[in-house]
Amino acid sequence: MALEIERRFLIKNDNWKEFINKKIYIEQGYLSKSLDGWIIRVRLTGKNSKIALKKHIKGFTNFEFEYSIPRSDAETIMSNLANTIKKDRFFLEIEKKSWIIDCFKENNYPLKIAEIELSYEEEDLILPSFISKEITGLTRYSNFSLANNPFSDWKKEYLQL
Repeated sequence: MALEIERRFLIKNDNWKEFINKKIYIEQGYLSKSLDGWIIRVRLTGKNSKIALKKHIKGFTNFEFEYSIPRSDAETIMSNLANTIKKDRFFLEIEKKSWIIDCFKENNYPLKIAEIELSYEEEDLILPSFISKEITGLTRYSNFSLANNPFSDWKKEYLQL
Protein backbone atom coordinates (compact mmCIF):
# COMPACT_ATOMS: atom_id res chain seq x y z
CA MET A 1 0.00 0.00 0.00
CA ALA A 2 1.34 3.44 -0.94
CA LEU A 3 1.11 5.84 2.00
CA GLU A 4 2.39 9.39 2.05
CA ILE A 5 2.89 11.06 5.42
CA GLU A 6 3.56 14.71 4.73
CA ARG A 7 3.58 18.06 6.51
CA ARG A 8 3.39 21.37 4.67
CA PHE A 9 4.44 24.90 5.66
CA LEU A 10 4.53 28.43 4.33
CA ILE A 11 7.94 30.07 4.01
CA LYS A 12 8.94 33.38 5.60
CA ASN A 13 12.35 34.06 4.01
CA ASP A 14 14.88 32.79 1.47
CA ASN A 15 17.25 31.08 3.94
CA TRP A 16 16.28 27.73 2.36
CA LYS A 17 18.21 28.55 -0.82
CA GLU A 18 21.56 27.71 0.75
CA PHE A 19 20.46 24.06 1.12
CA ILE A 20 19.39 23.40 -2.51
CA ASN A 21 20.87 20.28 -4.06
CA LYS A 22 18.49 19.78 -7.01
CA LYS A 23 15.80 21.64 -8.98
CA ILE A 24 13.10 20.42 -11.37
CA TYR A 25 10.22 22.05 -13.24
CA ILE A 26 6.76 20.50 -12.79
CA GLU A 27 3.53 20.90 -14.70
CA GLN A 28 0.53 19.07 -13.34
CA GLY A 29 -3.16 18.96 -14.02
CA TYR A 30 -6.20 17.47 -12.39
CA LEU A 31 -8.71 15.24 -14.11
CA SER A 32 -11.19 14.98 -11.26
CA LYS A 33 -11.98 14.74 -7.60
CA SER A 34 -14.55 12.14 -6.63
CA LEU A 35 -17.23 12.56 -3.98
CA ASP A 36 -15.33 10.16 -1.73
CA GLY A 37 -12.14 12.25 -1.92
CA TRP A 38 -9.99 10.57 -4.58
CA ILE A 39 -8.04 13.01 -6.77
CA ILE A 40 -6.59 12.04 -10.16
CA ARG A 41 -3.50 13.99 -11.26
CA VAL A 42 -1.21 13.97 -14.29
CA ARG A 43 2.33 15.30 -13.82
CA LEU A 44 5.10 16.19 -16.28
CA THR A 45 8.66 16.55 -14.99
CA GLY A 46 11.49 16.66 -17.49
CA LYS A 47 11.18 13.46 -19.54
CA ASN A 48 8.98 11.76 -16.94
CA SER A 49 5.20 11.69 -16.94
CA LYS A 50 2.97 10.09 -14.35
CA ILE A 51 -0.61 9.69 -13.34
CA ALA A 52 -1.45 9.58 -9.64
CA LEU A 53 -4.45 8.75 -7.50
CA LYS A 54 -4.48 10.43 -4.09
CA LYS A 55 -6.83 10.45 -1.14
CA HIS A 56 -6.54 11.92 2.35
CA ILE A 57 -6.89 9.29 5.08
CA LYS A 58 -6.28 11.07 8.40
CA GLY A 59 -3.93 13.56 10.03
CA PHE A 60 -0.88 13.94 7.79
CA THR A 61 -1.45 10.66 5.93
CA ASN A 62 -2.69 10.10 2.37
CA PHE A 63 -2.97 7.24 -0.07
CA GLU A 64 -0.79 7.98 -3.09
CA PHE A 65 -0.58 5.61 -6.03
CA GLU A 66 1.60 6.91 -8.87
CA TYR A 67 2.30 5.27 -12.25
CA SER A 68 4.44 6.18 -15.25
CA ILE A 69 2.53 6.83 -18.46
CA PRO A 70 3.75 7.58 -22.00
CA ARG A 71 4.81 11.20 -22.40
CA SER A 72 2.59 11.70 -25.45
CA ASP A 73 -0.45 10.50 -23.46
CA ALA A 74 0.36 12.86 -20.60
CA GLU A 75 0.83 15.80 -22.98
CA THR A 76 -2.50 15.08 -24.67
CA ILE A 77 -4.29 14.90 -21.32
CA MET A 78 -2.60 18.10 -20.06
CA SER A 79 -3.48 19.99 -23.26
CA ASN A 80 -7.16 19.27 -22.55
CA LEU A 81 -7.18 20.40 -18.92
CA ALA A 82 -8.07 23.86 -17.68
CA ASN A 83 -7.06 23.30 -14.05
CA THR A 84 -3.27 23.05 -14.07
CA ILE A 85 -0.37 24.37 -12.04
CA LYS A 86 3.28 25.03 -12.79
CA LYS A 87 6.07 25.19 -10.25
CA ASP A 88 9.78 24.91 -9.67
CA ARG A 89 10.57 22.23 -7.12
CA PHE A 90 13.74 22.45 -5.08
CA PHE A 91 15.15 19.54 -3.10
CA LEU A 92 17.01 20.33 0.13
CA GLU A 93 18.90 18.35 2.75
CA ILE A 94 18.72 19.90 6.24
CA GLU A 95 19.98 18.06 9.31
CA LYS A 96 19.66 14.67 7.57
CA LYS A 97 16.05 15.41 6.55
CA SER A 98 14.87 15.82 2.95
CA TRP A 99 12.73 18.89 2.34
CA ILE A 100 10.98 20.08 -0.81
CA ILE A 101 10.24 23.70 -1.67
CA ASP A 102 7.63 24.38 -4.33
CA CYS A 103 7.78 27.86 -5.89
CA PHE A 104 4.56 28.30 -7.81
CA LYS A 105 4.32 30.13 -11.11
CA GLU A 106 1.71 32.02 -13.11
CA ASN A 107 -1.58 32.49 -11.19
CA ASN A 108 -0.14 30.96 -8.02
CA TYR A 109 2.95 33.20 -7.93
CA PRO A 110 4.50 34.17 -5.47
CA LEU A 111 3.31 31.29 -3.26
CA LYS A 112 6.09 29.10 -1.84
CA ILE A 113 5.39 25.95 0.17
CA ALA A 114 7.82 23.70 2.05
CA GLU A 115 7.02 20.00 2.40
CA ILE A 116 8.58 17.16 4.30
CA GLU A 117 7.65 13.49 4.11
CA LEU A 118 7.82 11.60 7.38
CA SER A 119 8.15 7.94 8.29
CA TYR A 120 5.29 8.18 10.78
CA GLU A 121 2.94 10.95 11.98
CA GLU A 122 4.51 11.35 15.44
CA GLU A 123 8.05 11.70 14.07
CA ASP A 124 10.01 14.49 15.78
CA LEU A 125 10.67 17.42 13.50
CA ILE A 126 12.96 20.39 13.98
CA LEU A 127 11.68 23.26 11.85
CA PRO A 128 14.29 25.20 9.87
CA SER A 129 14.52 29.00 10.24
CA PHE A 130 12.71 29.67 6.96
CA ILE A 131 9.47 27.97 8.09
CA SER A 132 6.47 30.17 8.87
CA LYS A 133 2.95 28.81 9.38
CA GLU A 134 1.98 25.14 9.13
CA ILE A 135 -0.65 24.55 6.46
CA THR A 136 -0.93 20.75 6.64
CA GLY A 137 -4.57 19.87 6.10
CA LEU A 138 -5.63 23.34 4.95
CA THR A 139 -7.30 22.35 1.70
CA ARG A 140 -7.11 25.79 0.09
CA TYR A 141 -3.32 25.26 -0.11
CA SER A 142 -3.57 21.82 -1.76
CA ASN A 143 -2.29 21.63 -5.32
CA PHE A 144 -5.75 20.53 -6.45
CA SER A 145 -7.32 23.64 -4.87
CA LEU A 146 -4.61 25.92 -6.27
CA ALA A 147 -5.32 24.56 -9.77
CA ASN A 148 -9.00 25.45 -9.37
CA ASN A 149 -8.75 28.58 -7.18
CA PRO A 150 -5.35 30.19 -7.82
CA PHE A 151 -3.51 32.10 -5.11
CA SER A 152 -3.73 35.33 -7.13
CA ASP A 153 -7.55 35.17 -6.91
CA TRP A 154 -7.69 34.82 -3.12
CA LYS A 155 -9.37 37.54 -1.14
CA LYS A 156 -7.26 39.45 1.40
CA GLU A 157 -8.70 37.55 4.40
CA TYR A 158 -7.07 34.36 3.05
CA LEU A 159 -3.70 36.02 2.66
CA GLN A 160 -2.87 36.16 6.35
CA LEU A 161 0.46 34.44 5.83
